[in-house]
Amino acid sequence: MPDNTSTQFSHVKPGDTSFAPDGLRDFFLYRDLGIAEATNGKVIAHLVKANMAPEVGTGWHRHEADFQIVIMTKGWAKFMYEDKETLVQAGDVVHQRPGIRHFLFDYSPDMEYLEIVSPADFKSVDVEPVCAVPAPTPWV
Repeated sequence: MPDNTSTQFSHVKPGDTSFAPDGLRDFFLYRDLGIAEATNGKVIAHLVKANMAPEVGTGWHRHEADFQIVIMTKGWAKFMYEDKETLVQAGDVVHQRPGIRHFLFDYSPDMEYLEIVSPADFKSVDVEPVCAVPAPTPWV
């Protein structure tokens, strides 16, 4: 039987937390969903949305994490996963295997996704480029 004492019940409503520029990237806004606190740091879940037009993207990086999924809720984003360009659109779910080299380089103005990662304090590590990255589409 699982040990339920190491996590807490959590119920976060839309008005309980707001989007803030206190996440990994300054061109995104992040809305904490209270999961890191409820799981004592085992998992983080946050909504991420576009804050400004893409210029250079995230750069090539990998995450030091055991588990990560991205669920695109609005708009679209273009990623490079290793040497493969991947368009992720609203409704799509991506499991990013641990350590995969990737680069988010383009997204729509209305892009928003739910990201769930374990552990909550995962690290992002810059890595050498795998291949050239296409230029983002300018917002009009």
